[in-house]
Amino acid sequence: MAYTTIDNPGLFFNTVLYTGNGSSNAITGVGFQPDWIWLKNRSTNNSHQLYDAVRGTTKYLESDNTDSEYTSSNGISAFGSDGFTIAGNLTGANNSSDNFVSWNWLGANGTASNSNGSITSTVSANTTAGFSIVTWTGNGSDATIGHGLSSAPEMYVVRNRSDAADWRVGQTVAGNTMTGGNGYYMEWNDTKGSTNPGSAVTWGSTPTAPTASVFTVGSNNAHNGSSDNMLAYCFHSVKGYSKIGSYIGNGNANGTFVYTGFKPAWFMLKSTSGEAWNIYDNKRLGFNDRNDQILANTNGTEGDTSSWRIDILSNGVKIRGSDSGVNNSGTAYLYMSFAESPFVTSTGIPNNAR
Repeated sequence: MAYTTIDNPGLFFNTVLYTGNGSSNAITGVGFQPDWIWLKNRSTNNSHQLYDAVRGTTKYLESDNTDSEYTSSNGISAFGSDGFTIAGNLTGANNSSDNFVSWNWLGANGTASNSNGSITSTVSANTTAGFSIVTWTGNGSDATIGHGLSSAPEMYVVRNRSDAADWRVGQTVAGNTMTGGNGYYMEWNDTKGSTNPGSAVTWGSTPTAPTASVFTVGSNNAHNGSSDNMLAYCFHSVKGYSKIGSYIGNGNANGTFVYTGFKPAWFMLKSTSGEAWNIYDNKRLGFNDRNDQILANTNGTEGDTSSWRIDILSNGVKIRGSDSGVNNSGTAYLYMSFAESPFVTSTGIPNNAR
């Protein structure tokens, strides 16, 4: 029996905390050369900053708004073998004496041209970890885009880099499919619930679920703007390392147990009926059941809201809050999680929760 395909998840995802210094700042301790870096100022209200190696240094997008891509000479100037370097004083990434969190993912440490779709894409795909970064030039109509993975993405986030646009999140879990006329999506930058707008605005004129080689985008500017620079982050579950799924809330503090098959290092959840995108990790202050949350759709600092709490366990999470943001009775919640360690290693050795 294969318990996991990845015994050391820290080689593919890691959270690193650091303090800003307002000048050149080399952040180490990631354990690999990250291809996607998500930064958040924990001390003051500043927007999230998302960088990746496919778009290149100094370029970032903000998950909590619709602004087009920023370029700053004070942003990330290098992706290093054990972390990254921030060039200067950028409030959202390196303000002096402020506390920051960086969430880091490994891609391919390089790019490849992908011609599986109707539009040729550029990808950094880590097929072992089920994660890829995809860029392409939009054509303003239905198109298929090669994602570089070996299985169909269960969650993929599409963004127009050139224009002000929403972050569109497609998911094939939580009962909301992209077939049979359903074009469901949510948005990272707001609290929108899972929405089916109909027509050719999301995942094709006839909404189409992703396959093992491509995902489909429609004519809407947020998904495939004509001549615009486009971006997608694609994910599928990998046993013992990552899990994308859904759970149903029960409305009380003795909440739902969510089985992942590993001890989570990072856990993001979102109500399909609305509410914020809650992110928890295993490095910031706050331990069971007081894990501090950061909201992907706001620029606010981290917080501990008693009704939004979770327990991080050796094989998943236990929802401990009763707020509708995490545990409304009968509501479906989308989640995505990455491991600190598998529940049982490939050799059958069990791991313990913190």
